[in-house]
Amino acid sequence: MAVLLQDEEFDADRIQEKVIGIASAMVMHDSGFHFHKTKAQLLYAPSGCMTVTTSDRQLILPPFRMLWIPAKEVHRVNFRNVVAYRSVYFDEDLARKNMGTDFKVLHVNPLLKEIIERICFWDWMAPNPCQENILKVFWDEIKTAPEENMELKMPSDRRFKKVTEEWTQRFSMPPMLKKLAGQTGAVEKTVSRIFKKETGLTYQEWRQQWRLQRSIELLVEGNPIGEVSHILDFSSDSAFIEFFKKHTGSTPLQYLLKNE
Repeated sequence: MAVLLQDEEFDADRIQEKVIGIASAMVMHDSGFHFHKTKAQLLYAPSGCMTVTTSDRQLILPPFRMLWIPAKEVHRVNFRNVVAYRSVYFDEDLARKNMGTDFKVLHVNPLLKEIIERICFWDWMAPNPCQENILKVFWDEIKTAPEENMELKMPSDRRFKKVTEEWTQRFSMPPMLKKLAGQTGAVEKTVSRIFKKETGLTYQEWRQQWRLQRSIELLVEGNPIGEVSHILDFSSDSAFIEFFKKHTGSTPLQYLLKNE
C-alpha cells in the first residue's frame, strides 16, 4: 500500500524495506515536530505548497522544490490548502552513502518529478530489477540537482515563541517593528538586537523575507496578484510586483512560468 488517507497513521521506522514511497492528498495539515530514527526522507508536492520548520529555520516547498531530510533531523510540516503530498523514505545507511548527512532543498526537474511519482506508488517490498534501474537514475539525478536557498532562520528567544507560532500557522503575519515591540513587551532596540543575533538579519529584512516566502505560497495556491498584495499589506499591486522582482529577479508570473 502506498496511498494514504489524510488521518491515517504511518511510521516509516517500523517498515524494514530500504525504500518506501507514500502518496496522499491532504489539506490543513500540521505534522508537529518529529523525526525519523532510522530513515532519511525526501519530501515533495507536485501541486500545492508546504511549509517546513526545523529547530532553527523555516522554508517553503512549492512544486519545483523538494527537501532532503537526514535521519534524526527534527522537523515539522504545515500546509493550509490542498497538497499532493509525496514522501520517500530511505534506509539511513543507503541515504548516507548517496547523499551524506546534510539537510538540502533541491530543484525538481521533470525527470525527477516523474521518478518520485513512480516510487511513491510502488508496493512496499524489495525493488525488482526494473525498479532498481529507476533508482539508479534517481540517485544520478538527485546528486546533480541544483540546491535552492530560500530558508529563513527563526528566532529562538522565548519572548517571540507565541508570535512565531502564529506566523508559522499563518494565523497572522509579522507586523512592523513598533507593533511587534508592543506585542512582546520588548523595546524596539531589543527586538532588533535579538533578530540580528539569532537570524543574521535585521527585523525589517527578516520580515521582508517572510513576506517573500508567504507570497510564493499564495501564488502557488492560485491566488491572483491583487489578492496576494492585499493579504501581505502592500500599498499597491505594482509595489508588490516590484518587491517580488527585487528579491527573485522575476515578476510573479515569470517566476511561476519558468518553474513549471
